[in-house]
Order: sequence, then C-alpha cells, then structure tokens
Amino acid sequence: MNEPKGTGGRPEVSREGPQRQLTERSPAALWGRLVGAVFELDGVVEGHSQVSPPSSRAVFLADQLVERAPETSLAPGRRLEPVHLHGVTDTSIHLCLPAERGAELTDLGWGEPHQYEDFGTEFMIYGPRDERELTFVLSVVRESIGFARGL
Repeated sequence: MNEPKGTGGRPEVSREGPQRQLTERSPAALWGRLVGAVFELDGVVEGHSQVSPPSSRAVFLADQLVERAPETSLAPGRRLEPVHLHGVTDTSIHLCLPAERGAELTDLGWGEPHQYEDFGTEFMIYGPRDERELTFVLSVVRESIGFARGL
C-alpha cells in the first residue's frame, strides 16, 4: 500500500471551521463512483453524519453500533462512525486509522491529520482525482472499517 500520491501535489485545505478540501477535488463523476462503491461494501450502512455538515454521508456498520474503542470512531460515545464522506463540493473523506498508518499516508501525500483530532487516529484523506487514486482511496476506506472492527 506504500503508493505515492499522483501528480498535482497536496490540495489546499481549510484551516477554520469544518475541515474541507478547497482545491484539486475529485471530478463529480469519479466522486459519485467512490461514494457508490463505499456504500456497496459488505456490512456498510449509509446515514447522516453525527459530526459533519449535512452534505456529508456517514459510513455506519450494520453489525456494530458501538465503537470497540473511542479512537475508532469520528463520533466517540455515539453510534460508531469510522468514516464519513464529504459532499461533491469538497470530496475529502474523514476516517479513523491506526495512528502509524495515518501518519504513513500523510507522509505519502494521501491526506493529513484531522483538524480536530482527539486521539491521533482521525485523518482527512483527499478526494481521488483519477482511477488509480479511486482504487487506492477505496482501499483506505476498507482499512478504516477494518480498524473499527478490530481486524
């Protein structure tokens, strides 16, 4: 999984208010394909994020309502929300990963720590810009779901 980010560099990200991707967003059709693929994953349920703007979609797990540890959820103490996808005017993803893996992805240019992290496990992953990035970002979402499940 040590794949470098594609060409184009890191996007600009807001530093105030909700953390969002400001440049280098996913093309709308590609973003739609990512969102569709995420909600086709086995055991995933779509819902309203408990901590993100209304345009965001939460990834909930059908078989696990409560987090096994607070650092595995973007909404600790509420329904387990390991991932949420921001809207098409943003195209970034917030998710939880083991701190070392998130740091590795940050170093490789795939994302950065969440603006309001509590546990060092919350990260923003940038929206994919091409097919290769789409495949990789979907694999990172799978990793986050596995982390939430304790795999």
